[in-house]
Amino acid sequence: MPSKLVQETMRTRRLPRIWCPGCGHGILMRDVCQAIYNVGLPKERVAIVSGIGCSSRAAGYMNYNTLHTTHGRAIAFATGIKMARPELHVIVVTGDGDAAAIGGNHLIHACRRNIDMTVVIFNNNIYGMTGGQYSPTTPTGEKGTTAPYGNIDGDFDLPKLSEAAGATYTARGDCFHVPQMIRLIENGIRHKGFSVIEGVSICPTYYGRKNKKGSAVDMMHWQEQNCIDIKKAAKMEPAELEGKVLLGEFSRVEGRPEYVEEYDKIIHIAGDNMK
Repeated sequence: MPSKLVQETMRTRRLPRIWCPGCGHGILMRDVCQAIYNVGLPKERVAIVSGIGCSSRAAGYMNYNTLHTTHGRAIAFATGIKMARPELHVIVVTGDGDAAAIGGNHLIHACRRNIDMTVVIFNNNIYGMTGGQYSPTTPTGEKGTTAPYGNIDGDFDLPKLSEAAGATYTARGDCFHVPQMIRLIENGIRHKGFSVIEGVSICPTYYGRKNKKGSAVDMMHWQEQNCIDIKKAAKMEPAELEGKVLLGEFSRVEGRPEYVEEYDKIIHIAGDNMK
């Protein structure tokens, strides 16, 4: 990251960050900052909202209007900000547990409302901050401290879940393919409506160690070899895609009514009826 970008987008007095060595969250945080910078948003018009978890530490390092909230409630707080200050670009930084477990209800209802905000989910497939418990995205069969013999639950496909619930922009990137991840976040910020971008992260401390994934470098190499762009995947045989993670833009719906604007119409109708 260029030094100018660091100075403009990060609270440098709070660096270095406290994430574990090899954690992918620092890369994803940088990608969010780079995307905001590339889009050219003024800092005072950006609000970063986070919940609780490893990913949610990011808000403390980012040099914007920031709000660190309670577990699973980041999208609820972000909705309040957007309703009160619709001119702001509201970006939620959250994790797979924060967004899809305790916060799953807020996620799906924000999707159906199509409120104009961008949600970036740092997905490391584990509850990293609280001890390595399995999360809604831990692959079936993989281990966590609360699944010592392997997770028997199915795992969420976050972009598919969000699209089915009504999100009008969904995408997935990862730590390794940085330019693509930045571009997907940029597209989400520019999109008018509810955008969900999953960022496939790595957790060598808990997920990697519990599941014998090797070092952080090994886990990054795994992403390099197994995270496949959907355009490339379209030319591959089903057998070749076994065990692969698809990256790219999955859905984009333009022109659907945006929640804050529709709510504002109701306010004006109610006001007119009271005259």
